[in-house]
Parts: sequence; C-alpha cells; structure tokens
Amino acid sequence: METVIIALGSNLGNRLKMLKRAGSFLENLSEKPIKKASIWESEPVGGARYTFYNSAAEIATTLTPTDLLKRLKEFEQECGREKKPVRWGPRILDMDIILYGDLVIHEDTLIIPHQDYKERLFVLYPLQEIDTYIKDPITNIPVDEMITRAPSIEIHKTDLIW
Repeated sequence: METVIIALGSNLGNRLKMLKRAGSFLENLSEKPIKKASIWESEPVGGARYTFYNSAAEIATTLTPTDLLKRLKEFEQECGREKKPVRWGPRILDMDIILYGDLVIHEDTLIIPHQDYKERLFVLYPLQEIDTYIKDPITNIPVDEMITRAPSIEIHKTDLIW
C-alpha cells in the first residue's frame, strides 16, 4: 500500500459540490480514511477565466500509478470533464497525482512527481496542510521552501468544507 497525494481543482459549475463528489470518490478508492486539505480559492492560470477551488487529499492505495491515473481520469469524465481539454483551460474537475510515495516516473502518459507542482501555490499550500514535512523525492526540497520559490498568485484559504 502506498501513500499518494492527489491535487484537485474546479472552476466550472458548482465547484464545492464537485470537490465534495471527488472527496467521496477518493474515500471509496482509499484503503484508509483520507486526509483532506482546506479549500483554497485561486486566480485562474493560463486560459481559464474563472477562479478555481483547489485542494489536495492524501489517500492510501494498492493500485499501481497507471491504474490510479486511469481511475481518476474516468471519474473526471463521469463528472463531465472533456476527454481532451484545452491546456490551462476551464475545468469542471481536475485531479492530478502529485506524489506516489517516493516514486519517480517519467513516461509519456504519466509523470510523478507531477511536473509542475513545485510552481503552483494552489497545490503547495494544500500539500503543506497535509504534511508540513513533505519533501520532493527528486530534489529533497521541503514544501516550505518550494512555497517561497513558487511564483506569486492571488490565493486565499476559504472556510468551505469538502
């Protein structure tokens, strides 16, 4: 069984409802109760127009990284996400594997740790809430330091519960 960090985001439709639905899905997928970070609201990055709700969850799974990715993408599509969305575009739901234990994978369809997470405060703040001692498995840089190095964006923690 591996500990996995999943980042979640939504900026279309009922964003809170979508994160709650994703939380239930992850609870059912996990072998142990999941840890959930707060919901953070952030400005859109790239071509998206509307603000995002973002969070992260820690799950425990026996699924392989490839099988887990497949399950996440199938669930996103069940929720109404396009099969081939525009990069950096709007999302009804986006779930990414950020960390899968200490694994480092670089394949055409799967990169772990997620290739951009160290540059995204909307991933790093929730990650820090889940585990303040977490380090990048490639660079060994702690999450606190990643936060200080990441580009600044408009982001704030909400009082919403998912």
